[in-house]
Amino acid sequence: MLGDVKATSGFAVEDMGAAREFYEGTLGLRVEVLDEQFGVAVLHLAGGYDVFMYLSAEMTPPSYTILNFEVDDVDAAVAELGERGVSFERYPEFDHDEKGIVRGPGPHIAWFTDPSGNTLSVLQQP
Repeated sequence: MLGDVKATSGFAVEDMGAAREFYEGTLGLRVEVLDEQFGVAVLHLAGGYDVFMYLSAEMTPPSYTILNFEVDDVDAAVAELGERGVSFERYPEFDHDEKGIVRGPGPHIAWFTDPSGNTLSVLQQP
């Protein structure tokens, strides 16, 4: 029944202005505000994918990664994001290099958070 229809996911933010500045200004994504009053926006991602972003002052960030951005060069992505003020998370269960990147055996990955505490990553497939 739903196998042939477009699906989108969504996530909450606690401050739409800060989120919009981060996703547009820092990450370079196109953000379309659908309803300013109720705080509903869409992130337009590469490949024609959309993700809803909505305001929720009482939100609690999830304990998992909400968006993974596949990049050709994780080292370059980490360097550029770092120049834009992004700091990278380090989790005790993973062995991070000096840049904050976890290297293989699967994808090389580095995690960071948005202003609401949602976890995102840049990753490079092996």
